[in-house]
Amino acid sequence: MTDIRSLNRPLILGLGTLALIRPLTRVVESQLGIEHHPAVTISITVVITVVWIAAVGLTRNTAPVLTLVLAGLVYGVLSIALSGVLSPILSGSLRGPLANPVAIIPVLATNAAWGLVAGSLALALQRARGIQPPADSESR
Repeated sequence: MTDIRSLNRPLILGLGTLALIRPLTRVVESQLGIEHHPAVTISITVVITVVWIAAVGLTRNTAPVLTLVLAGLVYGVLSIALSGVLSPILSGSLRGPLANPVAIIPVLATNAAWGLVAGSLALALQRARGIQPPADSESR
């Protein structure tokens, strides 16, 4: 099992923060009065996922799955916090998961699952490149 101390924390934080492009795009669209199209969110999600996979799968990251699960959780926490800060400013009332705390767990679970899928693809990319995990990491 991977030692948590060996994880690349700046990478995890950076990738989680990068994903804030998704909610920030919606905020900007809303403020500009632009009609939101679902294809925009899907496209942004695909681009972020590709960046995540490349950032981890094209390196010798020793824990690609755990790294991206944690990046997904970082994004979930940051997006909840962003919603808590921006919703009262933009709409006049608290909205989102903080207004309905029972929604916090599904938000975190969904983003952890996103990280799990991306991490699995990053691991597959590493393996395709001939990079094998250390004997004490995710292969056990």
